[in-house]
Amino acid sequence: MKNKYLSVFSNGLIKENPVLRLVLGTCPTLAVTTAAINGIGMGVSATIVLVCSNLVISLLRNIIPDKVRIPAYITIIAGFVSVVQMLVKAFLPAIDKSLGIFLPLIVVNCIILARAEMFASKNAPVLSVLDGLGMGIGFTAVLTLMGAIRELLGAGTLFTLPITAEVIDPMVIFLLPPGGFFVFGMLVAASNAIAKKNGKKPVEHLGCANCPSRGVCGKFSPEEKEEAINE
Repeated sequence: MKNKYLSVFSNGLIKENPVLRLVLGTCPTLAVTTAAINGIGMGVSATIVLVCSNLVISLLRNIIPDKVRIPAYITIIAGFVSVVQMLVKAFLPAIDKSLGIFLPLIVVNCIILARAEMFASKNAPVLSVLDGLGMGIGFTAVLTLMGAIRELLGAGTLFTLPITAEVIDPMVIFLLPPGGFFVFGMLVAASNAIAKKNGKKPVEHLGCANCPSRGVCGKFSPEEKEEAINE
């Protein structure tokens, strides 16, 4: 039983990391990681919402009618996002300003909805909390790493502290969208190399084809939906 809990928690850290392995939540990943502190702010906010929504959805999984489960999940997620947004605005205004529109857009973060549909709605509360915590920490770690790399190369600082700015000229392109795509691509490539070395399947598809919830979005034929749901 202990191994089961540990396995569920660790999945989101490495094996099923939401950014590098499932390739979910790439919009905030690319948009807010111009600084390491932004990555931590977005990651922690998403983790809180993920854990709380997973818990509530798991507790209500036998009550929510199947036909309205997606609207119900979104309503629950939106409630927690509103709470987190108000707390960030009140106590961390600088982070709120840096994250901008991407903080309220956690409501439609596909990582959170995917875990609600694929895990929390089918498992007990404790396992759902561990799943949310593992996925959230994995998401936060990747955002922080991306933010640190882009900030160091693009501004010569790390957590606003000067590191290389006075030694070499910062490469500002790393603070721009092309730099974000480049760093993201390098991290996915490194993740794929590690996966291949360990005998695991690398990421081969982006977008809907790689999403664990693709079978419920209406973009596939009934046969494809059934196949996706059964995977």
